[in-house]
Amino acid sequence: MRYPALNDYLDRLASGETPSSSLRLGSGDEVQGHIFNCWLGSAFHPIRELESGRISGYAGRVRAVTEEDQGLPLWSYLDGAASDDESVALDRLCRTLHAINFFSKETVDGQALHLNVHDRLLSAVSSNHGMAFRRILDSLGLPLDQVVLQLPAVNARQNWMLNYVADNYRRNGFRISVKVASPSQLPSVLGPARVDAVRIASLHGAGAAELTQVLAQVASLNVQVLVKDDTPALREAAARTGAHVLVQDNARPRADRLAA
Repeated sequence: MRYPALNDYLDRLASGETPSSSLRLGSGDEVQGHIFNCWLGSAFHPIRELESGRISGYAGRVRAVTEEDQGLPLWSYLDGAASDDESVALDRLCRTLHAINFFSKETVDGQALHLNVHDRLLSAVSSNHGMAFRRILDSLGLPLDQVVLQLPAVNARQNWMLNYVADNYRRNGFRISVKVASPSQLPSVLGPARVDAVRIASLHGAGAAELTQVLAQVASLNVQVLVKDDTPALREAAARTGAHVLVQDNARPRADRLAA
């Protein structure tokens, strides 16, 4: 394993030298996390270059690992948290799990790990979340520059919170992505937040002309675009503008290995 500190931690976790009430080593050497009486694991969705099809990264997603929790929408754990502190704890646990499980794979070779930051975390703007997560990754010897933190979509009145949190994470060495509902919302986040990537939730109804206009702006700022829909209009706009477009495969992946 190329990350000795991570390997040492996994060895101590497996041997019981690092007892933890919130982490355990499950089947297939997957690290699992315990919170709200549930055990959670990681799944990874491949993110491919639109033009070449090459996998450039993965999106980490939380999954239930016990049979009784399989039918529960997993982010309902976080939505149902009683306090901001519990929301922060679960959000950080999920990102830590994904980082450990991702970088422990021998197949990872410079690929980016995209991790969600839940919208409830934005309300806790008084805390230095970027430093806290950086310290976790530093202690495991993991590369911050391969981690892309995806911040949630916000309305105009919440832009100051988005900018505050994005700046905090960026100052701590992370790359930043922001989610928007549609292409028309891209201009509102490309300025103050100084993002590395933008995720468009839906391209429904977006034609080549609209996409060409927004992708031209994105390309001029050297910002990546992440989508889940590969459409002819998107390909036409990307070819016209030279924008760096990524497509996330949302098919359910196996949890015990990364896609080829």
